[in-house]
Amino acid sequence: MNDTQASVDLDHGLEAGQDNIRFLGLDVHNPVFFVSGVAIVAFVIAALIFRESAAEALGGLRVWLTSYFDWVFMIAANLFVLFCVVVAASPLGKVRIGGADAVPEFSYSGWFAMLFAAGMGIGLMFFGVLEPMYHFNNPPLGLAPPVVDGALVEGAVEDARELGMAATIFHWGLHPWAIYALMGLSLALATYNKGLPLSIRSAFYPVFGERIRGWIGHVIDIMAVFATLFGLATSLGFGASQALAGLNALYGVPDTDTMKVVLIIGITAIALASVVAGLDAGVKRLSEINMVLAALLLLFVIILGPTLAIITGFFTNMADYVKNLPALANWVGREDDEFLHGWTTFYWAWWISWSPFVGMFIARVSKGRTVREFIVSVLLVPSLVSVLWMTAFGGTALNQFLVDGYAGVQQTVVDYVPELSLFAMLEPLPLAGFTSLIGIILVIVFFVTSSDSGSLVIDTITAGGKVDAPVAQRVFWAIFEGLVAIALLLGGGLAALQASAIATGFPFAILMVLMVYATWRSLMTEPR
Repeated sequence: MNDTQASVDLDHGLEAGQDNIRFLGLDVHNPVFFVSGVAIVAFVIAALIFRESAAEALGGLRVWLTSYFDWVFMIAANLFVLFCVVVAASPLGKVRIGGADAVPEFSYSGWFAMLFAAGMGIGLMFFGVLEPMYHFNNPPLGLAPPVVDGALVEGAVEDARELGMAATIFHWGLHPWAIYALMGLSLALATYNKGLPLSIRSAFYPVFGERIRGWIGHVIDIMAVFATLFGLATSLGFGASQALAGLNALYGVPDTDTMKVVLIIGITAIALASVVAGLDAGVKRLSEINMVLAALLLLFVIILGPTLAIITGFFTNMADYVKNLPALANWVGREDDEFLHGWTTFYWAWWISWSPFVGMFIARVSKGRTVREFIVSVLLVPSLVSVLWMTAFGGTALNQFLVDGYAGVQQTVVDYVPELSLFAMLEPLPLAGFTSLIGIILVIVFFVTSSDSGSLVIDTITAGGKVDAPVAQRVFWAIFEGLVAIALLLGGGLAALQASAIATGFPFAILMVLMVYATWRSLMTEPR
């Protein structure tokens, strides 16, 4: 490609908020805001009125999608990883987001803090202990379980430990971050390099051209709103369940549906205060506080837990992950349906439903980075931190069970009380009451930052790409994120939360496959 060709940009003529309607102090896109808003309000009302029917419908939809379309999620996630690796290793990695003279607006510490707090915070807290222990007890890929009738099976323990940790890292490593990297890169290029509005439809300009201003663009943005809202609601529901379980264990707070509703309402109110404060004063400050608390809790577990086992386990777990990655990423001829459908398919759908939220958020704070720097940072650094987190928390729980004979975490997994697994692991360690309280605070603040950041992203989409829309619109979405989480928890609990993520993630997975082609075409027009 010569210099003239490389400098060619897209002749779009689109502006943020160009098709907006302004009334009563609001500034919303027509018809994206109205269709999305009415549909979400109708869902909340229907789910609260017809709770049993909603739970049954969501459960049936989840089984159908995971049974017949698991291959869609598996192929899509593998494709995203491959795409990121190829782009980062190619000359396209030299493209700079925002143009050749752009400089980063945030430091690495601030960038990573916002990324983690808004990206996977609640999930790491909820599954950090639960998942390694669960996969140890129920290994994937047809491996025999290491515990039979309450007794360890000689010769099966080490294989189950290895595969259990590898399977956990598989769900929290390269694949989810590749999903986020693709979305973030596509939006960043569209906004900062092509001058398009910061909206999901803009990523598809290289494919659809000016048609993104019409019904094609409206459908894309509405799908993104639904995916983001239900993906967030899933995380908020997990967080509320875990926080309340911790409060119940520590202070005897009743673990009832009523208290879950009260907790979600209370935390949503805190999120509203953060929304009003804005990005720098709200999300950024809370994210940095949360990262400090999370780092201190992680350091506490490493120092007072099985330190040597955690340090060596970090490297062995990485090796086991790489070793088992081809088999775990393969979807053909699998017999471990419970792992493939109940875990992997759900995770890929969940990450995909989160991708508009996390992708748009990191796109907003990534101006000035090269594509290679962006992909390596988003793909590898968070993956390594996730490995360390799972090794520290999950490895400590495994060590407590296998070496110390402590069955507390094991029992929560066998009885499947996922909300208590973190607190069961902290119980034998010093200062258990204090660290459990820190864990609850972390979950709550992750809840707040997720709700705050999510409402900001959804409002940007429904405001036609405007990043300075009236605060009242973000308040509306923050409130309904909480209401959707309440409706799902009351209408089926954790199973309904998972079902909603899969249902909204499926169509968006297909859309993101097309995004791979669109992003490639966009990169090819950029000077390197």
